[in-house]
Amino acid sequence: ASVSCIYGIGEPDTYQKMSLPLIAGHSLPRQELMRQLVDMQFTRTPMSLARGQFRARGDVVEICPASGGPVVRVEMFDEEIERIRLIDPTTGEVAGEEAELTIFPANHYVTSEERLDGALVGIEEELKERMAYFRERERFLETERISQRTRYDLEMIRETGSCAGVENYSRWLDGRAPGSPPFTLMDYFGDDYLLILDESHLAVPQVGGQLAGDRSRKENLVEFGFRLPSAFDNRPLSFEEFEARMPQVIYSSATPGPYELRRADEVVDLVVRPTGLLDPEVIVRPTKGQIDDLIGEINATIERGERTLITCLTQRQAEDLAAYLKNLGIKTHWLHAQVDTLERPVLLRDLRLGVVDVLVGINLL
Repeated sequence: ASVSCIYGIGEPDTYQKMSLPLIAGHSLPRQELMRQLVDMQFTRTPMSLARGQFRARGDVVEICPASGGPVVRVEMFDEEIERIRLIDPTTGEVAGEEAELTIFPANHYVTSEERLDGALVGIEEELKERMAYFRERERFLETERISQRTRYDLEMIRETGSCAGVENYSRWLDGRAPGSPPFTLMDYFGDDYLLILDESHLAVPQVGGQLAGDRSRKENLVEFGFRLPSAFDNRPLSFEEFEARMPQVIYSSATPGPYELRRADEVVDLVVRPTGLLDPEVIVRPTKGQIDDLIGEINATIERGERTLITCLTQRQAEDLAAYLKNLGIKTHWLHAQVDTLERPVLLRDLRLGVVDVLVGINLL
């Protein structure tokens, strides 16, 4: 995951409890299925499906999970789930069939009805306090702004269970105390997992700077009545909170910093070959008679039905050597920066196909 893994996304336990298990052969009325999907922040549509949407056609309910992937088609008979199929969203073809499947909420900030009612009361109380704060300072524009914005959000939450920017009320929705750390992606893994900090010399200071940057941006929003002060608790983890959640860690970096070296129990040098290829054997030969030696190797390579790639130090050397080999009857071409961009892949293809046996290039290192 990126550095966004330290930003709040809602409580894991509530997210799990709000999930919907579907089991073929079990009783689940069609209306109850759709009601639960709406409670999970899915929206109904009669048109083509997008993530977090569902549609109902007769006894068939199709669900597009928030995570994407195949569409889940639930086929009902009477008040029972008859079949659960996975549908390719592009072709509409059946991609598979499942005996049971779990649908997770479309939004990480879903919450139970009881907690939602308590959150609404808390938000209203905070709004009254903030309006009183602005009135005491005769800041009537900010008073009206925070009143309109918050009351609109409250109305949307009451009617739909969510609103634009609902994460700014996450402290109330999660039932957290002021100043407490938010729930993040790291809380969804449990206690036993491996954390790999790639490019740790950059990731460590990035994580450390996120909280101050987030706070600086929200101070203006709160000061001028765009958000309630509880929006400060919709924040990334501090570096100390991040450290407290780190289990076993691997710091991966070509240039590790003092922090990683100080915390690491062991430092390992790792040479990674992305292509899976190993370096060829390197044979160092004397410069005396090197052209004759090179020609001998070229002829031996041609006899095996293989090709030869030669690198020189300069463009002039590459052109001169290619011309010399051509005069000896060896099918040769040179390749360097002066060759047109569109012609370069043609030369490489000719080498693969055997149109030329030797390609002379430049050693850029």
